Amino acid sequence: MSRSGKPSLVADRRYKTSAGGGKPASPKPTPKKAPKKRAPRRRGVSGWITAFVGLIWRIIWGFSWRIGAVVGMIVVAATMYFYAQLPPLNDLLDARARGSVTLLDREEKVFAWRGETFGGSATAETVSTYLHDAVVATEDKRYYWHYGISPRGIASAVRINMREGRGPLQGNGGSTITQQVAKLLCLGVLYDTTQWKSEAEYEADCRQGGLMRKIREVPYALALETKYSKEDILTIYFNRAYLGAGARGFEAAAQRYFGKSANKVNAAEAAMLAGLLKAPSTFAPTNNLARSQGRARVVLDLMLEQGHLTLAEHAEAVRNPATLSQAAEARAGGYFADWVMGEGPNFLTKDTTEDVIMRTTLDQRLQKAAETALADVFTNKLSEGSKAEAAVIVMSADGAVRAMVGGRNAAPPGSFNRATMAKRQTGSAFKPFVYAAAMDLGYTPADFVEDAPLTINIRGSGPYSPRNYTNKYLGLITLTKALEESVNTAAVRISEAVGREVVRKVAEDFGIRSDLAAGPALALGASESSLLEMTGAYAGILNGGSSVRPYGLIDLRLQGENTPLMGQDGGIGERVISETSAKYLTYMMHMVVEEGTGTRARLKGREAAGKTGTTSAARDAWFIGFTADYVAGVWMGYDDNTPLRGVTGGGLPAEIWHEVMIRVHEGLPARPLPMIVPEPRLPPVPQGQQQSPEPVFDSPQAQQQFPQGQPAQQGQNALADRILQEVLGILGGGN
Repeated sequence: MSRSGKPSLVADRRYKTSAGGGKPASPKPTPKKAPKKRAPRRRGVSGWITAFVGLIWRIIWGFSWRIGAVVGMIVVAATMYFYAQLPPLNDLLDARARGSVTLLDREEKVFAWRGETFGGSATAETVSTYLHDAVVATEDKRYYWHYGISPRGIASAVRINMREGRGPLQGNGGSTITQQVAKLLCLGVLYDTTQWKSEAEYEADCRQGGLMRKIREVPYALALETKYSKEDILTIYFNRAYLGAGARGFEAAAQRYFGKSANKVNAAEAAMLAGLLKAPSTFAPTNNLARSQGRARVVLDLMLEQGHLTLAEHAEAVRNPATLSQAAEARAGGYFADWVMGEGPNFLTKDTTEDVIMRTTLDQRLQKAAETALADVFTNKLSEGSKAEAAVIVMSADGAVRAMVGGRNAAPPGSFNRATMAKRQTGSAFKPFVYAAAMDLGYTPADFVEDAPLTINIRGSGPYSPRNYTNKYLGLITLTKALEESVNTAAVRISEAVGREVVRKVAEDFGIRSDLAAGPALALGASESSLLEMTGAYAGILNGGSSVRPYGLIDLRLQGENTPLMGQDGGIGERVISETSAKYLTYMMHMVVEEGTGTRARLKGREAAGKTGTTSAARDAWFIGFTADYVAGVWMGYDDNTPLRGVTGGGLPAEIWHEVMIRVHEGLPARPLPMIVPEPRLPPVPQGQQQSPEPVFDSPQAQQQFPQGQPAQQGQNALADRILQEVLGILGGGN
């Protein structure tokens, strides 16, 4: 201790020192122990397997990440390439390589379309919410959750395909809406007429599946998702998808099927439209409405399941399924539409690259009248299973076609039109042109002609002996009676008297364009013609003797423009016979309906005129006639020329005509026919007896052919030499 009594400050001794003090000694290093030698471990079978698997895994992983990196770079490069090629959105909305034709009736209401119609751009924001949700629910419920490709969807599709015995990529493809848009855009490949024969072939190539197509879809779909928003991609889909019946895009389809815009469709209509995406032609409501409604019910269930519809909305849509608009349901005028498309130039109709509006002469009320009348007669009067066909045309006196039925059943565009394409023998329906020639040469309906056996020797062909359908002969009869009873011998006598060339000229001037027979059988309708030509020729009789050109086109204009590119006001042409002659002939044809072979066509309370026609072996049966308001023609027969059994022109064709005209004239006041009733005459007195008070024929032409007071038979002697120079034609016959 120190003095102070405090302990001295001395550090603790921490190190051992030497005796002499100084620095502490360094510690001796601890010697290291030698490691123990382990005995070598022996690997069992499992150890060798584990080591092998590890080696394989390291190799696979080494290749995989390198290959994956390369593939990823390729996909990124391809995506960026497609991205750079994609145009602005608006350039992708109209998918058509050609334009369309919208056909309007005489009241300017749409009744048909030709080509692929595009109703205008419909965006994902402007279409009905129901339609937007129906498409997403049906085609890609995870649309807003993926980036163009859905691995889950692809895996599910592969599983379904394998389960059903197909290849993994055959059938269901698991495509997202984005991938479907990629297909609709044909992966950016544009339509080239030098590479594909048609637009249909191009689209078929674009829709092809397979592994390579799927691989190419991936970067294109990624490019779409990168370039456009989800709503933009839906907009492309809404405008480019084909939805049946020539409708391209949902706007056109909504107008085609429901007569309204795509932004106004309700839940049931939206479900039907979305259901078409699976198979447009199969589920098109114009093909099978019930099947389309069934498909729509599936879509409605999906919308309910995914929360796009409430229970009340779902129930309402199921109770009231979508139905077609009146125009779409009627499908009226299909044959007419096909025919009138040929009225304009091809570059504005069949081959148009523009959207064209065509105004026509069609009257949808009259069209329905013709269709229902034909259907009713065939249903009630024909034996079950009969394959007989028929055609009907209704037109105005100026040649404006108001209705056309080209077959007993509705048919798709481009089908065979029996009203315009079929060339058939006309039979006795040709006889009015024989009498038209006679009237124009001064004969009157009260003049006489003999119905008796007749034989004409044709040089180089032998004798020609026309026979009456009834095999009976009436003797001396008026020209009115001869037409009324469709007497064959009388028609041939008149034709020979006035001259076959005159008859041929009258028929041609009235619009019969077919090659007319050269021999005496010309008078009996041995030549062929179409129903359109014959009905147009009869219209010339109604209008007072002027020719008409049957027409259906009023004018053509581009959509959105008011100035027509072409048009016409009427089809009346040059005068063929005098007005007096036409009125005389109208009277004679009126008597056919009142007392002759056409009594089944008689209209109660309304004057009508017409003529029956039945060809040899009854292969064709006709009735063509008119009132003061309309002309109508009916043809009936088999496409393969099989003879009709128990049918003549005065039978079923006259009944069809009657039913058509009753419906056509509903609500129209009765008007008299423009006809002249001739003064009655006494028959000629045989030679050696007192002459009749008046000459039998009072026209100079008639007196030259038939000397006054002599029967028509005696007049044939003066014509024998000329007749022998003619070539025998094919005999047609019948009523």
